[in-house]
Amino acid sequence: MASTAHKGMKRRAQRVRRRLKKHSQGRPRLSVYRSDKNISAQLIDDMQGATLASASTLEDKSQKGGDVAAAARIGKLVAERAIAAGVTEVVFDRGAYLYHGRVKALADAAREAGLKF
Repeated sequence: MASTAHKGMKRRAQRVRRRLKKHSQGRPRLSVYRSDKNISAQLIDDMQGATLASASTLEDKSQKGGDVAAAARIGKLVAERAIAAGVTEVVFDRGAYLYHGRVKALADAAREAGLKF
């Protein structure tokens, strides 16, 4: 049963990513990875295949990494780094994760910090 759930999650992530690449119109992709204890975000340029900016709760060991407040800090941090790299418009790639909780907090904080998506 675990194998079936894992395959379903991979399939969902690929479906979301394929749709995003189709509609991105050259904008970089803000990709989110969420684990039980940490959350990270990367700004990826699919045309060049390069990461433009990234942020993770693993960078600061003094803070707790698995809560909504930490996700909001990472959203703000990745937005600041993206703006420093000259990027203001992105496509949000939540992968297979539902837009709820930590993923939503990261997205909202990135929007408040100046990213448009």
